[in-house]
Amino acid sequence: MKMKKIKYLLVVLVIAGLFSCNKLDRELETDLSQEQIAGSFVNVQNLLNGVYSESRSGFLEINNEAMMASATDEAEHTNEVNQVQQFNQGSWNALSNPADVWGSYFRAIRRANFFLENAAPEKVNLDAFKSNPTTLQQKLGEVTRWRYEARFLRAYFYFELVKRYGGVPLITKTLTEADISTTQRNSLEQCIKFIADECDSTAAVLSLTYPTGELGRATKGAALALKSRTLLYAASDLFNTPSWAIGYAKPELISLPVGDRNLRWKAAADAAKALIDLTGTGYALASNYKNLFTTFNSSEIIFTGRSAATNTFEIANFPIGFDKGNSGTTPTQNLVDAYEVKVNATTAVPFDWNNPVHAAAPYANRDPRLLASIVTNNSSFSTVSGVTRNVEIWQGGKDGKPIPNATKTGYYLRKYVNESVNVTNNNTAVHSWIYFRLAEIFLNYAEALNEYAPGNADIKIFVDRVRTRAGVAMPPLPGGLTQLQARTAIRNERRIELAFEDHRAWDVRRWMIAPTALGTAIRGVDVAQTSPGAFTYTPQTVEIRVFQPKMYLFPISQIEIGVAPGLVQNPLW
Repeated sequence: MKMKKIKYLLVVLVIAGLFSCNKLDRELETDLSQEQIAGSFVNVQNLLNGVYSESRSGFLEINNEAMMASATDEAEHTNEVNQVQQFNQGSWNALSNPADVWGSYFRAIRRANFFLENAAPEKVNLDAFKSNPTTLQQKLGEVTRWRYEARFLRAYFYFELVKRYGGVPLITKTLTEADISTTQRNSLEQCIKFIADECDSTAAVLSLTYPTGELGRATKGAALALKSRTLLYAASDLFNTPSWAIGYAKPELISLPVGDRNLRWKAAADAAKALIDLTGTGYALASNYKNLFTTFNSSEIIFTGRSAATNTFEIANFPIGFDKGNSGTTPTQNLVDAYEVKVNATTAVPFDWNNPVHAAAPYANRDPRLLASIVTNNSSFSTVSGVTRNVEIWQGGKDGKPIPNATKTGYYLRKYVNESVNVTNNNTAVHSWIYFRLAEIFLNYAEALNEYAPGNADIKIFVDRVRTRAGVAMPPLPGGLTQLQARTAIRNERRIELAFEDHRAWDVRRWMIAPTALGTAIRGVDVAQTSPGAFTYTPQTVEIRVFQPKMYLFPISQIEIGVAPGLVQNPLW
């Protein structure tokens, strides 16, 4: 059969040189006509799977090697020439942004719009199922549900753009080339409303759960989780404080209108509570924190993406002394110091280097999430390439200086790393990147509630659920905290609970503490072995980072603006 060429006009911002060229469309070689693609039940299903495939993971987001964590105070990347260092040095700009996702997310939105235009129930050929009315109705129901899944995904892609760029063009149809030059950004308010409305609409139809074989599909809980996160960001300081961009001619693109912040915080709290109160989902906090990040099927996971089996992430992040290990994302002392010391069942205190007991044994009695997320000196790293041993981060050890590419911070990454993968034999494992999970929703609720109803009993209840759950068992928060004390506690809880899950870069921006959190001294620890099994630990500065106010939002690529002049640039870029 002769191959037919179908031209898919890319949505406006494929302008971005999405395919590393200036071509605004591409040809898809296929032996099916557009009508056949839209008309076949199986092909329509595959079109939706293509939309799902656009969901990005944070495993190796930058240069296929680094996590966004290394552009925050969570981590330092050992490869000094990786582009993630542009964030830390302040050398990124509108022509060179190592994490520019504008083009890829607008490609994803185009795919969702194409699906919605061509996958209406009346367009899909279901003749093969007409002999069985029950099956026919089931298939019609699936096509209808798929449309809501596509709308959820489109809303999710829009949120990922908005948190980086502020207001963006809201595009709900596939565009022609003629539309491109006149495309403009919608206001931030319009974007937030669009996403929240889509969450409401999709949550009303999407399923509560799916059979095991369909895990990873968008559910009612996923839609409510996206609304929770969206409204939390909308209530936060960054989108309500345009003064950081004094003189910017289009403040509506980066900030919401002046209004009652309490109402925004209440809306965020209500959105989180709606998900918490949702029955029939089976959601529950995982009892094994470490294993949560190497599984696909956990009661805590609300929405996740699963990749094909690989060992790329392990090779990128195994300690340097293990076969094929490249060190990669190495946690900072800044983060490690945030994990509390457990004094007893009812009391935990901040770690303090000035406390000689803490300094002598810095990993003793720490919050269990520390060792579940981070490889510390002399801790076990199990069955890597068939070898189990303690990691030797001390000077002269198998995983320490002066070995080239050894950790500069004195730590290695454990979270999301599958230690049992034998990379020597090229074994692989399926990896699951979690987009939403229940612990985040509990913390979203507590944060929003603390801002508009400080002292509400639910604040402590839901933070304590995260802290005291099985497998973590940290003491509950003290009673009687002031609003400021509770805010500090909640922010620290997010920092450690959600470490390396692509929250920190955006949390510190929306809280507007990025100048001190990202423009800071990145610290590590020098480890010296004084005798077998005995060590001294000396904090040190690894790197001085840069953060400027313009970095609160990403710049829009100048290539995009050159093709579509209506795309007003973000402030200070």
